Amino acid sequence: MAVTGWLESLRAAEKTALLQDGRRKVHYLFPDGKEMAEEYDEKTSELLVRKWRVKSALGALGQWQIEVGEPALPAAGSLGPELITESNSNPIFMRKDTKMSFQWRIRNLPYPKDVYSVCVDQKERCVVVRTTNKKYYKKFTIPDLDRYQLPLDDSSLSSAHANCTLVISYQKPKEVLVAESELQKELKKVKTAHSSDGDCKTQ
Repeated sequence: MAVTGWLESLRAAEKTALLQDGRRKVHYLFPDGKEMAEEYDEKTSELLVRKWRVKSALGALGQWQIEVGEPALPAAGSLGPELITESNSNPIFMRKDTKMSFQWRIRNLPYPKDVYSVCVDQKERCVVVRTTNKKYYKKFTIPDLDRYQLPLDDSSLSSAHANCTLVISYQKPKEVLVAESELQKELKKVKTAHSSDGDCKTQ
């Protein structure tokens, strides 16, 4: 089954762990050279950050791509494309999961609640957000369901709107909850370094 396939690839990856600022940071290195970094709340084991990095064809390390968590803010005074920043009033899309749901927040959406339509597109395996006033449209996938090769279910999807933020929730299937609990058991076996300065040394 696909669920065990993804879990096995996590088990097989080279893992290092670090405890820092109340977060358990885990770095995975997969045999194909892909890297994944996750950060969990030390007390609740809730996933706070997940990001990916892939090497280019020439072997150079690419930028981290954030899958879960707040988008990284550009460092002060850094040169490059970060100097061209989006307007503060543009919608900001981010994913922030809970124990039982995958969850996305789209900030800076001031329209009333009845304007939004959130549904599953089975053919493209994605969630579609649109507004009846045609001011906002977004399609996004749920990578976790793709990795576990699970179907998307309209009945698992819900949304709420408050304080100019649209919150979209997708209830995690039981297969994902079981796999996540198995992974937590696995991560407890990884030797954890304690750090105050952020150096993560590979064993």
